[in-house]
Amino acid sequence: MSERNPIIAITGSSGAGTSTTMGAFDHIFRSLNVKAAIVEGDSFHRFTRPEMELEKRKAKEAGEAVSYFGDIANDFDALEKLFKDFSEKGEGTMRRYLHTFDEAVPYNQMPGTFTPWEPLGAGSDLLFYEGLHGGVVTEKNDVARYADLLIGMVPIVNLEWIQKIIRDTRKRGHSREAVTDSIVRSMDDYFKFITPQFSRTHINFQRVPTVDTSNPFSAKGIPTADESFVVIRFREMKNVDFPFYLRMIDGSFMSRIDTLVVPGGKMGFAMELILKPLIVDIMEKKANANQQMDWMQNYK
Repeated sequence: MSERNPIIAITGSSGAGTSTTMGAFDHIFRSLNVKAAIVEGDSFHRFTRPEMELEKRKAKEAGEAVSYFGDIANDFDALEKLFKDFSEKGEGTMRRYLHTFDEAVPYNQMPGTFTPWEPLGAGSDLLFYEGLHGGVVTEKNDVARYADLLIGMVPIVNLEWIQKIIRDTRKRGHSREAVTDSIVRSMDDYFKFITPQFSRTHINFQRVPTVDTSNPFSAKGIPTADESFVVIRFREMKNVDFPFYLRMIDGSFMSRIDTLVVPGGKMGFAMELILKPLIVDIMEKKANANQQMDWMQNYK
């Protein structure tokens, strides 16, 4: 953690409302005039798409499994180095993973490849990470310790599977059988690397459908925001103004002393209402830390 070079990390997988989350943060950053260095978690995959397919085949032949959730397919050393470098110096290096032809064409590359590494962060107010591993901790790596604000975005697992099946079959051309097999093979990594992160986050936003998702492998569509509630859990946070949130968010209620529940369609509004004051506080601490540093340098 660093008051002078803060890091905000959004960690979680598909189905939790990524577009809503990014929209909420975009509104907050613009309203506060915050310049964020944005990093996508997929840029820390270890393999290109063809290389990953080869790794999957090799693992399957050996009776093992490899998935994008785990340490084999992701460079946690590079991710931790970025967080460490930014927290200490306000800079680092990054690249992009190109998912689609539309993303790849400007770089004259194929989908499933990486752009070259390039400098990141110079002149930025903070680092903003969104991906699978913003709060990951292993025997070797501790990415979570560098996050000043760690947010978990997590759907219930059936909703996550529905999201993945429909996305990968309709947008990425995979068969339903291949996607189902991928889900099964990834479960060990999911339990080991993904789930524990949500006990380290400061706030979790968990989308829960109010329609039947009991068999995600036969689902024909993804439950909409209006067919969901969002469970918001605050971990060890002081001075949370729950009465204010209950007044401001129509249809909200508290299910536990640290848990607020809001209608799914209010998720973006709830995120801005809750997170904007926290980011204001982060930026005020940054300004104070910079002023103190300037004073010390002038004093010398």
